[in-house]
Order: sequence, then structure tokens, then C-alpha cells
Amino acid sequence: MTKFIFPIVAVIVMAVAPQFVSDYGLGLLIGVATYVTLASAWALFSGHTHYVSLATVAFYGTGAYTVAVLNEALPYWAVLLSAGAIGGIMAALVGLSTLRLQGVYFVIFSFGLAELVRQLITWYEVNVTGTLGRYIFLDITARGIYWQMLGLCVITIGLTAWINRSRLGMALRVIGDDEAVAAHAGINLAKVKLIAFVLSAIILTLAGAITSPRYVYVEPAIVFNPTVSFLTVIMALLGGANRLWGPALGAVPLFLVFEWLSANFPDSYPIFMGLLFIAVVFLLPDGVLAGIEKFRSRRKDAQ
Repeated sequence: MTKFIFPIVAVIVMAVAPQFVSDYGLGLLIGVATYVTLASAWALFSGHTHYVSLATVAFYGTGAYTVAVLNEALPYWAVLLSAGAIGGIMAALVGLSTLRLQGVYFVIFSFGLAELVRQLITWYEVNVTGTLGRYIFLDITARGIYWQMLGLCVITIGLTAWINRSRLGMALRVIGDDEAVAAHAGINLAKVKLIAFVLSAIILTLAGAITSPRYVYVEPAIVFNPTVSFLTVIMALLGGANRLWGPALGAVPLFLVFEWLSANFPDSYPIFMGLLFIAVVFLLPDGVLAGIEKFRSRRKDAQ
């Protein structure tokens, strides 16, 4: 029972925090909640399978654009349901044709998917609708956006915890260790990977949909920024993508650091992001939590 006390208290504190911060502080809280959600959703599929996906922004941007297109035609709740459904269908179609790819081939495809979606939407807007961007007119406050994102964050971490204890989580871990062994053990590789990929994509799409009212004006170059994908991967890997709290551990400090760097060094902070990505991959491939555990075990062995 005690292991649930800290998460519950943390959620309560985060829920009431908007009442005691400035508008800038509220913006930081929204950013933190968004990237914890994105990193946790990314890790839901990639954490155990070790499939490094750079398609996060493809789903995130799709969610934002869905809201931009439908916000005047449907109630807000219906818009969110539509966004989740579109993200899930898109992930299912993509997953059925590409989850057989492995290693660098999957990485390259996932990055290309984000660019493909951006270019398709740009072409449609320019050639069919005759415009390039859309306005979002929704009566949703910044606090409302934050509470929605916090709720999605809690659902994502809760879903991850449940999957980790389920047969699906076990199957994902076996696939990540060795797909050949998983296949010989009778695991349906395509089905297991597709389920995890679709669940992850739905959450990523909903995250984009929920945050979209903050943009007010949406266009492909804004919501399909590849930085979102790279930041999500770095955050998840830094904390430990195969740990329940790893993505959150990586997302919170890194978001604050990158927020400060982008404000003070807007032209050079991507260099830092690239260096950090290389450092994480080579120095902490299993994340900070695993690194701490290894350090402790070595100290015990030395004693």
C-alpha cells in the first residue's frame, strides 16, 4: 500500500499546483505534463521492444490538426474521440506494413513517416483548401489544458503499469530480448507489437489534440516539428525507457533544461540536444535508474 502513497500525493500536488503559479509557471507545468506523457507513451511500445521510433510527432501533429479541422463542427469531447480514433487507425495501417522492419530500417521509416504526413497535409491544404494553416477557437483555459494533460499522463502511466504486469508486457519483453526466441515460444509477434504500437499512438495523438488549443494558429511546420520526436526519445532513454517511472525521470529535468536553453540560446541549443543524445546512447543505454543500480551493486561488491 505504501508504494501507492507517493504517486497519489504527487498527483494531488500537481493537480492543485496551477492555483499557486504564474502564467509562465503554468506554461512550464503544461510542458512538463506533455513531455512526461509523450515519453511514457513512447516507452509503452519502444521501452521493451527496443524499436526506436521517431514517429512521435507524426501522431502528435495529427492530433493537433484533427482539432484544428473539427473544432467548429463537433463538440470538444467528440473531437478528442475522433483524434484518438484517427491516430489508432493510422498506427494500425502503418504497423501492419512496417513492424516487420527492425533496427535502423525501422528508425529511418519512422522518421520518414513524420515527414510524409507533414508533406501530405501541406499539399492538401495548399492545393485543396487554398490555405496553409487553421485557427483553433475553443473556450478552454490553460488550466483546463493542463488538467486534461495531467489526466492523460496518469492514465498513460497507469496503463503502462498494468501492461508491465500482464501477459502482453511479458511478451513485449521477450520480443525485445530476442524475436527469434519469442516466435519459437509461440508469441504472435505481429499481434503483440501492433497492439502496443496502436495504444502508444492513440496516447500520442491525444496529447497533440489536448495541447493544440494553446497554439491558436496551427500549420504543419509548427505541429510537425521533428524536435518533438527527438526530445521524446532522449527523455525516455535518459530516465530508462523500460522502467515505469524512467520516462518521467528523464522528461522533467530535460524539459526544464531545454526550455532554458531554447530561451537563452535559440540558435545553438539543438547542438546540445544532439550531444546529449549521443551521450545517453553511449554512456547510459539503459537509463539513469539502471546506472544507479549498477553503481550501487558495484559498491556492495567492493565492500
